[in-house]
Amino acid sequence: MMYSHGSGMGWLSLLLVALLVAPALTALFAFRPWAGGFQPWAGEFQPWPAESAERVLADRFAHGEIDADEYRQRLATLRSAAG
Repeated sequence: MMYSHGSGMGWLSLLLVALLVAPALTALFAFRPWAGGFQPWAGEFQPWPAESAERVLADRFAHGEIDADEYRQRLATLRSAAG
């Protein structure tokens, strides 16, 4: 019995799929406006919003990771740095 490994079309179709999927995934993760990162239509890097840092700090306080004094101190530092 003779078995054939095909004509190589399997590798060609795999390469074609990789060439189509890779740019789509790159575009999805590189230009994610919901994360406050690079926004092509804005033309520049947009930093993370200050309210997200305050939200993270509030969550840490709510979960008991930091106490009230540390929360107030860090919140004052965040607000003074934001200007």
